[in-house]
This record gives sequence, structure tokens and C-alpha cells, in this order.
Amino acid sequence: MCQPLPPSDEDLRATILAAFAADTCTASADLRVGVLNGVAHLAGAAASLEIREKAEELAKAVGGLRGVVNRIEAPGAPSPARRIDINKENET
Repeated sequence: MCQPLPPSDEDLRATILAAFAADTCTASADLRVGVLNGVAHLAGAAASLEIREKAEELAKAVGGLRGVVNRIEAPGAPSPARRIDINKENET
């Protein structure tokens, strides 16, 4: 039995952008979206942490995504340029 193909990165990006445009919270925000291998990368600037979180929520609601990376700049948000050390062991 054939399984349907997953949506393309371009289709996922278009769906996320449409969701942003349709939402009153994110429609006027200066947001950018890129999708690579099913992972959405959110960037740009938002006037509040609420808008940043809403954008992430909208993106995560899109079916077919493998993940969402939120690098949107907003007051009180983590720095988009912060270094993440994935090799560091968890300390107990």
C-alpha cells in the first residue's frame, strides 16, 4: 500500500506564512520563515513575547513538520544568537 508523500518544504512554508497572515497577533509582525527538511526556522522581530510564542504555536500546529526552531527576537526572549552546546553532559 502506498503512503502519501509528506508535504514539501515549500508547501510547509506557505502554510505557516498563511497561518501568520490570518492571525491578528502575527499578521503585522516582521516575521520570516524558512523550512528545511521538514524543520521550520522562525526569525524576525516581534513587539512582544506573546507574539513570539503565538508564532511558534501556529507553526507547530502545521501538520507534516518535524520540528520548529524559534529565533524570533522579542523583549524578554532568549537571544537568537545564543550558543547552544549540544555536547555538554547533563549535570546532576
